[in-house]
Amino acid sequence: MSTVLVVDDEPLVLDVVARYLERDGHRVITAADGDGALRMIEHEEPSLVLLDVMLPGKTDGLDICRWIRSSSELPVILLTARGDEADRIVGLELGADDYVTKPFSPRELASRVKTVLRRANGGPSPQERVSAGPLELDAARREVLRDGEPLALTAKEFDLLWFLAANANRVFSRDQLMDRVWGYSAALDTGTVTVHIRRLREKLEADPSRPELLETVWGVGYRLRA
Repeated sequence: MSTVLVVDDEPLVLDVVARYLERDGHRVITAADGDGALRMIEHEEPSLVLLDVMLPGKTDGLDICRWIRSSSELPVILLTARGDEADRIVGLELGADDYVTKPFSPRELASRVKTVLRRANGGPSPQERVSAGPLELDAARREVLRDGEPLALTAKEFDLLWFLAANANRVFSRDQLMDRVWGYSAALDTGTVTVHIRRLREKLEADPSRPELLETVWGVGYRLRA
């Protein structure tokens, strides 16, 4: 049974989300502020965190996301009432696996939780290795080497790079990448792919402004050239 930590200062949100997730078979624990969330993460070891960006007190959701990513690959889905795309991009750049904008459908949220957990617990076969140009990817270690030097990637960055490397030289649209890597429609999440592509370029390319490996095919999508 997966344990999901839901962090939100709105009691109604906590109640509704908890009921939907428990119906799907998850154990749900909750916190109403940043300090409580940190204690829960340290003592309860959740499988995934649903994290509101706006929290009371000195520690907000982005602070917690940053703290989580400094020490683990614990999956994080951000909940935000903010309409500004920049706020969502900041969360993704900190390493969040996904975001959901309030108001949201509890059923859709539960579906995203299932998808992120499946991706976190699944992924490529542990026996597989993939080579693409100067890159070597090892699924068992979830390790990437470029010219023999290790690269530090988040879990979702690795999943995206693995998919592109396993299908080197093929072009994929944002919608296709959202479907194949994230596991759901890109209707509201086109920025997710853009942010992860940019982060990968910063780690893969000698000059991210002139990518030689992770190319944009204008009007179509992206490909990893090998």
